[in-house]
Amino acid sequence: MQPDRSKKINRFALILFIATLAACSSASEIKRENAGDIHLQLGVRYLGMNKLELAQENLLLAVKQNSDNTQAHNALAFLYEKLNQPDKAKAHYETALNLSPDDLGVKNNFGRFLCEHGEFEEGMGLLSEASSNPLNDRQWLALTNAGRCQLGMGNKQQAETYFRQALQLDSTYAPALSEMQKISYQNGDFWAAKGFLQRYLGVAAHTPETLWIAAQTERVMGNKELAKEYKRLLLEKFPLSNEAKKIAALKDF
Repeated sequence: MQPDRSKKINRFALILFIATLAACSSASEIKRENAGDIHLQLGVRYLGMNKLELAQENLLLAVKQNSDNTQAHNALAFLYEKLNQPDKAKAHYETALNLSPDDLGVKNNFGRFLCEHGEFEEGMGLLSEASSNPLNDRQWLALTNAGRCQLGMGNKQQAETYFRQALQLDSTYAPALSEMQKISYQNGDFWAAKGFLQRYLGVAAHTPETLWIAAQTERVMGNKELAKEYKRLLLEKFPLSNEAKKIAALKDF
């Protein structure tokens, strides 16, 4: 099953995004007199706490006090994604990129955003720049986003190449592991799908999709009891998910 990439922001992307901005903002603590930096720091913290109204209030103040603050525009764009306001998100990403054309974090975030909204060519261009730059200390993040962009374009083989490259750089990156679980299952490589799931579960919790694929994998392999256990977990943990509805409708489980 392909997730609705235009509607969801991966929680790992959010965690890494907050961490990146926090690192930028903590350096500004030595300039406590700079009100714009203080509001940026507060906005980022509230964004990490999912207090979106307070985050928006502070980030708008940060931009008002310093309209050239790249990271404030970057954070606002991410916030507007969470608020499902893509036009505002795109405008702030564009501003951030215009202010800092070489900012790898902005390129990664904006590239991901563009791919999720169907602007694949421009999005891949930014993600390629971010993922290939040796100065990027999070190349695996951009590589995973590039893989997902390729999936959106229907290029599964190229997507797999990006996911594998990401895992070479960070073998524990959960989003890349879950994508490889899915691709392995689709390719009929069920043992690999099981292996990627186990690696994923070493660093993250199940999602509806990982449980759905796990159940299907075990059913195809003839492991009926394990397949039923994954079905039970899916129905118990995520009863309102589309995956739960699909598995409940299957009569041969």
